[in-house]
Amino acid sequence: MLLYNVTLILEETAAEEWFNWMTEIHIPAVMATGMFASHRLLKVVDSPNEGVTYCAQYVADSQENYNEYQEKYAPALQEDLNAKFKNRFVAYRTLMEFVG
Repeated sequence: MLLYNVTLILEETAAEEWFNWMTEIHIPAVMATGMFASHRLLKVVDSPNEGVTYCAQYVADSQENYNEYQEKYAPALQEDLNAKFKNRFVAYRTLMEFVG
């Protein structure tokens, strides 16, 4: 199993709008792809960064599911994020493997 983690650092003025959009639109769209078994959304409480930091995490059962998500779905979903919150966030993505 793999954990796909998207960390976003948002301007404080965008955080509430982003949170609502994320929980009502984006996460349901990601999960509707069928490529992930579960998800969670976390807020970083001790971030050294200015703004508000969140981590959206998605669990994929296989590398194949993750790859299919990246090829078929991620570009459009990321473009939606970029269009809606342009210049109000920084994001970085990591893929991790469960080992224990």
